[in-house]
Amino acid sequence: MARDIRTLFEKEQQQSPQKMSEGHEARFLKKLDEAQPVETSIKKRFSVLQIAASIVILIGLGFGANTFFNTEKVIPSEIVDTKNPSKDDQLKSLGDISPDFKKVEDYYLANINLELSKVKQTPENKELFDGYVIRLAELNQEYKRLSVELTEHGPNELTVSALIDNLKLRLNLLYRLKDQLNDLNTSEEQKIKV
Repeated sequence: MARDIRTLFEKEQQQSPQKMSEGHEARFLKKLDEAQPVETSIKKRFSVLQIAASIVILIGLGFGANTFFNTEKVIPSEIVDTKNPSKDDQLKSLGDISPDFKKVEDYYLANINLELSKVKQTPENKELFDGYVIRLAELNQEYKRLSVELTEHGPNELTVSALIDNLKLRLNLLYRLKDQLNDLNTSEEQKIKV
């Protein structure tokens, strides 16, 4: 037995003898306006300052990161033949498919390079480091093979997924290397203390 809720509310309003006194709503709105504007203007001013400060900080961080990562320009010493590009120059990457994939690829490659630059090789960790470098080289070769497949057969879900997984695996491998090196350094420091 379905009933329309609008008709039920209309009947309720007609039957209810309670009514607000005349001018009640106007008095309420006047009191609300007297109390509200001071807080609202302060909040608006404060939020505008927060937004401006955030923008300044982001610009500063962007400039700082740009100068930090681009401290030295590398000038290639070999002559490149632009009329006959090499096979590697013709390979497609994730960035050639879509701007979103370019962002993902750039993110992972930047983090891989950053983590690789943080790793310090010492005589004590050389064997561990070399094992990881060999595995990274294998993953890099696999990435190139997948890029060739992407170039020859065009983009498909499996190839794109494999390229992204390859980048993730390389980054995770570097994180594991970093953790193992930290564990190795910690154990060496404990041996020295004993």
